[in-house]
Amino acid sequence: MTDDLFRSDAYLRECQARVLRIDDTGIVLDRTVFYPLGGGQAGDSGVLRFAKDGDIRIADTRKAKDAEGRATDDIVHVPAPGQDERLASLKVGDSVTASIDWERRHKLMRFHTATHLLCHLVPQPVNGCSITPDYARLDFHMTDPLDKDALTAGLVRLIAEAHPLVVGAITDAELDANPALVKSMSVQPPRGTGTVRTIRIGRPGVEDAIDFQPCGGTHVANTGEIGAIIVTKIEKKSANSRRVVLGWA
Repeated sequence: MTDDLFRSDAYLRECQARVLRIDDTGIVLDRTVFYPLGGGQAGDSGVLRFAKDGDIRIADTRKAKDAEGRATDDIVHVPAPGQDERLASLKVGDSVTASIDWERRHKLMRFHTATHLLCHLVPQPVNGCSITPDYARLDFHMTDPLDKDALTAGLVRLIAEAHPLVVGAITDAELDANPALVKSMSVQPPRGTGTVRTIRIGRPGVEDAIDFQPCGGTHVANTGEIGAIIVTKIEKKSANSRRVVLGWA
């Protein structure tokens, strides 16, 4: 099992860890700051630094899977190609400093929080999501047209208002009693521990949050940190789907 440090602190850029396993899928550590692909958000890249024999470049991060293809509690750090000799020298128990590509991760955090603001502006079910360092997109299950300029203006306003973001949790029973909290039709929040991680955007003491939903991804602490973004494109993907694409201004 990998201790996923990014869940409690998305701003951690590196951590000390030990190698638990090396196989053809990649490297599993006992703890990590690397976020694995999930919930529409791309997996982290970066570097694993060892005291001896140099570094290993990490191109992607994924959740490990069991024999039936189900995700496990292990996180796999996928090496970039061309490092076979270095990988062959690794041993279980080796100490390592795991360091993410922070500039890339911060872009992912900013876009991910922006997609939650978009859910506030377009209060419709989401049936598709992709968050990359270069763009983010949400597919909304709806038939009505959307206005690109109006959505951009709404995002600019919510970002300028600098709303704080709070990471919390609710029980499985609370989520079952409030199924509307789950905005996504395609991705269900992870269960099994008895609690589900939540993201709330809005000032403390204000009853109605800007957005409140289960989410396991990484986010900025305040909407003001998102910076300048725009709606670059709105597409009609089908009769019942509208795609909104976000980009850097």
